[in-house]
Amino acid sequence: MKICVIGAGAIGGLLAVKLSAIGEDVSVVARGTHLEVIQEKGLTLIEEDKEIVARVKASDRISDLGKQDLIILGMKAHQVAAVVRDLPSIMGPQTIVLTAQNGIPWWYFYKHGGAHEGVRLQSVDPGGVIADNLSVDRVIASVVYPAAEIERPGVIRFIEGKRFSLAELDGSKTARILKISETFTRAGFKAPVISDVRAEIWTKLWGNLSFNPISALTHATLEEICAFPPTRALAADMMREAQAIGEALGVRFLVSLEKRIAGAEAVGAHKTSMLQDVESGRAIEAEALIGSVIELGAVVGVSTPHLNAIYAAVVLLSQTLSKNKGRLVITPA
Repeated sequence: MKICVIGAGAIGGLLAVKLSAIGEDVSVVARGTHLEVIQEKGLTLIEEDKEIVARVKASDRISDLGKQDLIILGMKAHQVAAVVRDLPSIMGPQTIVLTAQNGIPWWYFYKHGGAHEGVRLQSVDPGGVIADNLSVDRVIASVVYPAAEIERPGVIRFIEGKRFSLAELDGSKTARILKISETFTRAGFKAPVISDVRAEIWTKLWGNLSFNPISALTHATLEEICAFPPTRALAADMMREAQAIGEALGVRFLVSLEKRIAGAEAVGAHKTSMLQDVESGRAIEAEALIGSVIELGAVVGVSTPHLNAIYAAVVLLSQTLSKNKGRLVITPA
C-alpha cells in the first residue's frame, strides 16, 4: 500500500517507521528541523535498546507525495482543519483517510444513527471546514493507545502500548478496514476491528478530559494527581459529568469510575501529553479533550460546572503561553 502519514510526530512517526519496516510504501509530511533530519538521515524509532531507521519520502507539502491508498492524519485535532483542503491532491477514487486524534472527533455524529445525526461540533470543527472538505465516506476511525515522544528532531522514542482500535463509523466490517487491520498487525500492532468506536473513545477520553488539564495546570504526574485527595476528587467530579453526557448519548461505560482512576494511578509518574505540551510550548488540545465534551453536554442538556471551570483555566493558560511564545517548566529553585 502507498501510505502517507501527515504529521510525523510521536504517534505518526511511530506508525511511519513500523509500516515502512514491513515493506509498505510510506511517505511523511513534517516541518522544520524534524523534516530536515528525516530527509537527510531518515526517520528513526528507538524501541527499548533497538533503533529502526526508515528512509521515507518526506516533504512539508502534501501535494509532493503523489496519490495514496491510505492517508493517516497523525497530527492533533486542532491541526486537522489546516490540511484538509490539500488532501484531494493525493487522493485517488478509493483513498482511505484514517483519523488518529485524541478526544471527541469532528465526525462524532456522522453515521451515528441517533437523534443527533449530522450535528456539527464547533469545538472540534469550527465553521465545518473539515466536514465540508473531507467526505465522511472516506474516513476510518482509530482509538490510539501507544505512548511515544519526539526525543529530538528525526527521532521518535517508543514508550509503551501497541493497540490501535480500528472502526468504520457505522460499526460495519468492510474489506478495507480488515485490510488495514491486517497491515497494522503485520507491523507489530494490536489492531482489532471494533463495532462501537464511540464507546471506546469515551472510555479513553474519560481519563484524558480530567487528568490532562489537571496535570497541565498543576505540573503533577498521574500518580501525584491520584494520590492527592482533592485532585483525585476533582478528577472524579469531572468524570461523573462526562459519564452523564456519554450515557445521555447512549454510551455504556464498561468500567467503573474508580477502576478508571486506579488504572491511571497505576501508570505511575507519567506526565500527560497536555503537560508535555505546556513544557514544550506546543498548543494545548483543550477543545478536543474538554471543550467538545462541554459542547456535547449542551446538546443533551447536562450541566458541566467542574468541566467548565477547568476548561476556562486551561484555555487561559494556553492563550497566555501562545501570546508570550512561551513554555512553562518547573525547575529547581
